[in-house]
Amino acid sequence: MRFGIRTLDELSVRGKTVLCRVDINQPVDRDAGTLKSINRITACVPTIRELCGKGAKVVLLAHQGSDIEYKNFYTTKPHAAVLSSLLGKEVKWIDDVCGPAARDMIRGLHDGEVLLLDNVRFVAEEQTLFEKNLRLSHEQQAKTLLVQKLAPLADLYVCDAFAAAHRDQPSLCGFEQVLPSAMGRLFEKEYCTVSSVMEHPERPCVFVLGGAKISDAFQMMQTVLERGIADTILTGGLVANIFLIALGSEIGNGSRAFIFKSNYSEFFDRAKELYAKFGDKIKLPSDLAWVENGERREAAIELMPENVTAIDIGHATADAYRTCILHAKTVFVNGPMGIFEQEPSEYGTKELWRALADTEGFTVLGGGDSITATEKYQLTDKIGYICTGGGALIRFLSGEELPVVKALRHGSLISEA
Repeated sequence: MRFGIRTLDELSVRGKTVLCRVDINQPVDRDAGTLKSINRITACVPTIRELCGKGAKVVLLAHQGSDIEYKNFYTTKPHAAVLSSLLGKEVKWIDDVCGPAARDMIRGLHDGEVLLLDNVRFVAEEQTLFEKNLRLSHEQQAKTLLVQKLAPLADLYVCDAFAAAHRDQPSLCGFEQVLPSAMGRLFEKEYCTVSSVMEHPERPCVFVLGGAKISDAFQMMQTVLERGIADTILTGGLVANIFLIALGSEIGNGSRAFIFKSNYSEFFDRAKELYAKFGDKIKLPSDLAWVENGERREAAIELMPENVTAIDIGHATADAYRTCILHAKTVFVNGPMGIFEQEPSEYGTKELWRALADTEGFTVLGGGDSITATEKYQLTDKIGYICTGGGALIRFLSGEELPVVKALRHGSLISEA
């Protein structure tokens, strides 16, 4: 076991039915009926290939979008086609999750075959509102429809969905209460990688925190600073803007208005407290950029015009941050420096991502926008490790015990039949 969780090395799967929860949630092009990215699907292939290669009957459970993220709430049918191509063998698919048709198809599987069920969030108990409003215990989740219908057909449960490990839902935490359980190869790799960053990073250890997920960034920042994990924090995006305004800098009325409109002003006191305690470790931009008449403009913080909106760090800041990254032994990144999707505001992100590619230190990158930026600049092969998890990764680095980790430890104690 690793971290109290059984691995695939400890399972005997030949001839057994294995329920395998994966996270293959991807952006969807509804009009074309296709996926805009397949990075998460590619990441879980090693686990699926190993299970079916060892003669298991593999039943894949996955979500696609949610009741909250309705624009991506979609069937898993396109995913089956992608998996078939990546595996080089047919992945069966059915537009059912736990009804009679799905159960019949599971019973009919032969050794080495793979079946992908439809979106588990088509089942009410898997939806985000159900999770947040009812807050079922893991024991209660084991009694939900999904687990009650599918668990009797299975011998083992494998979770390879580290990206969803912060969620507390039956397909992620219920099956471990009644089936011998293990983590898949992707889950194992990601859990071990982020654990090493938390427990014994090579130093200097630099965290690059930007983007717009403010609550997560501040929670993570506080944890890694208080535990002495981070030697330096480089800030960008809204994270940096909140610090600058909280500390009395004027960075443009547009920037200030956006922060107050989004209710991010509630983080001002927290920013002041963190800076008062760890100001020697928190690096803030010395200059910022804005767009005027379609063109990029820059100024030092103290010279920022009044009626502008900051959209990126400036050249001086990017140079200083690049130097810091190049001298680091460990670099963790979550969030871009600005609006990298647009040419006038991508400079800061582009320069820092190039530094990540050039540094000899070990780089770990996570979060949807960070991954998108890496793909845009074609630097995927230059990053030490790219974590598929966004929310799970942040909560793990914030010191929380992830619900799925807790459930897997329980399921790892159940003996195989």
